[in-house]
Amino acid sequence: MAGIEKKNVTKSKIVNYIINHKATSKVELSKDLNISMPTVLSNVKELLAGGIVIETGEYESTGGRKAKKISINPAYRYAVGIRITAKHIGFVLVNMKYEIEKYERIRLEFSTNTSYYSKIREELEAFLKDVENRERILGIGISIPGIVNLENRMLVKSHALQLENYSLNFLEQVFSLQVYFENDANAAMRAEDLNRYKNALYLSLNNTLGGAFCIDGKLILGENQKAGEFGHIILVPGGKQCYCGKRGCADVYCAASALTDDTSQTLEQFMQQLEERKESAQQVWQEYLEYLAVLISNLRMAYDMDIILGGEVGGYLSDYMIPLEEKVMKYNGFDHDARYLKICSYKREASAVGVAKYFLQEFIKDI
Repeated sequence: MAGIEKKNVTKSKIVNYIINHKATSKVELSKDLNISMPTVLSNVKELLAGGIVIETGEYESTGGRKAKKISINPAYRYAVGIRITAKHIGFVLVNMKYEIEKYERIRLEFSTNTSYYSKIREELEAFLKDVENRERILGIGISIPGIVNLENRMLVKSHALQLENYSLNFLEQVFSLQVYFENDANAAMRAEDLNRYKNALYLSLNNTLGGAFCIDGKLILGENQKAGEFGHIILVPGGKQCYCGKRGCADVYCAASALTDDTSQTLEQFMQQLEERKESAQQVWQEYLEYLAVLISNLRMAYDMDIILGGEVGGYLSDYMIPLEEKVMKYNGFDHDARYLKICSYKREASAVGVAKYFLQEFIKDI
């Protein structure tokens, strides 16, 4: 039994390595994973026979036989991710390479009525209607803005959805596939490669501001699943009213809604105005970056780790990193640069991708 478990662990390590590399070879697998070549050869042979990995070409010859390029078979398994917000639903179909095969976002106001759940089921069916091999879908991950007790299938508290101690069983029963729930910010953190970011913090800059962090590649949830509530750190004492009831929370100043609420426009419209160099948008943006820089500096002081900028705003920040870094450095006298700031891997529906990845990762553990 122990031998089988060890073999599964080795095979899982090999599959994870292949997923996180565009292409690799048996020699690289042996060297980088410190696994003997005979063990690599037998495992890769089984994976090829099972269709989990595929040969995608050959490397240039270095004098001997050309090494085969090995990649994961993206169509071997899939998982669905659903992101629920107060006003929208986002759907993603994620393949075995953690790529988004399909994406859709619709406007749907959250409700506890059965009609809401029926609508989600209808929209999911429409989303998947042209997907072949539906039997390869492992499950449905659902990200929710709030504190989730997974064991009891309970949404403990969600300011964004205005719910407390709400059973998620109603939502789970809508679907025929297995369902997994997770807090939206934790899910977005899970979307990142936690082998690359062993110790990192994730800022989810959506319409509400969420956060998560991992240590040694493991998400830290806290004793009451409240770790990472960076949106409700007081940034401006006595400042603007937050939806949580307090004043001056980081959420009011650094969430995406800080850019759009006053003008009732979408984030896309705001960023378009910023690109067109409209003075009103530029003024709001500079103020936003200033507050974000203060929050980033405080978090860097507290955690001393990489900070990943994600969410809807994070998807746009790659073009504005220099001015943001300059502002951050004003508040941070301990670091000589801001290389610890990273842009998220998924600029669209990261939370949905993260909960979908849960099923794929669980599947890989048992290969």
